[in-house]
Amino acid sequence: MGKEAVVVIGAGVIGLSTALLLHESLPERFGITIVARELPGDESVDYATPWSGAHYRPIPDASPQGLREDSLAKKTYDHFKSYAKSNPDAGIRFMRGMDLLESPSQEYLKTVGHYADIDDFRVLSARELPYEVKWGATYTTWCANTPVYIEHLMRKFILKGGRIIRKSLENLDQAFTVKDNVRTVINCSGIGFDDPLCFIIRGQTCIVANEANETITRQNSDGTWTFVIPRPLHEGTIIGKTKEVRDQEASPRPETRQKLLEAGARAFPELLDANGKFRVIRDIVGRRPSRTGGIRLEAEVLENGRRVIHAYGAGGRGVEMSRGIAEAVLELFKSGGDVQQEKAML
Repeated sequence: MGKEAVVVIGAGVIGLSTALLLHESLPERFGITIVARELPGDESVDYATPWSGAHYRPIPDASPQGLREDSLAKKTYDHFKSYAKSNPDAGIRFMRGMDLLESPSQEYLKTVGHYADIDDFRVLSARELPYEVKWGATYTTWCANTPVYIEHLMRKFILKGGRIIRKSLENLDQAFTVKDNVRTVINCSGIGFDDPLCFIIRGQTCIVANEANETITRQNSDGTWTFVIPRPLHEGTIIGKTKEVRDQEASPRPETRQKLLEAGARAFPELLDANGKFRVIRDIVGRRPSRTGGIRLEAEVLENGRRVIHAYGAGGRGVEMSRGIAEAVLELFKSGGDVQQEKAML
């Protein structure tokens, strides 16, 4: 009897992380196949992961959605602590993180609970704060070179025996036809299939050659945010960001680049070269797959014994939550009964 095929839709960081974990964790009678329109190395504006300036910073959001996302991000953080050491080629590096806020909310000022639960967290004293900054904190966090990281995940998945099919799917039903004996589909499609709660957020950033050794996020008095995120393995530094809801423009806007660089120069003058400039490598535009209410992470039972496990709509936090999401998908898969039944028979 052939293997039972499990199809993972999508080869972004969530799809690749999930497929690899399933392949490493499930019994050999399951075969894992990724079906995706884009793969690592592609530069589609809708392929969000490689455009990401990925780092982890704690967010003091005590809403149910915020707490759920924080739990998934913390699991990823814990996983990366060991993974970065054992896989130095993966493009993940731990370093100092810093938040500098000109107009902090009460949630930040409380600095209690899950928000402060990160390695080496410390609130800065007033004398340590830059001009106009009202509150700040430092902590140990990670930054990821996302193109390198997803190439690493794909290579590892293939070397372990995983299969990849490049194919554009029009609907979920098609995923059950790409292989024989498919009973479970993992929907890591990013934006979902006609989910009315899904929408895109356009993000524009800029990669510069100026080297940074820490990641800093600054909230400006006008409510905008400016960050610097190093790309490990000496592949530049990302200056950002914009957050433009439902903006479909695929090309970088020159005026946006200028605003980003001007804000970056004001916030991080120590990064400028001898001429007081950023040395621009390229502009980045990506469409982040977002969803009202946050990520959809649940199992759905279909007819004829089939099921779909949904894991999409992570917005701009896909890399931050990726391993936590993969672990949640694995638990949802096991809760379907197939794996427990097999273990009971052994």
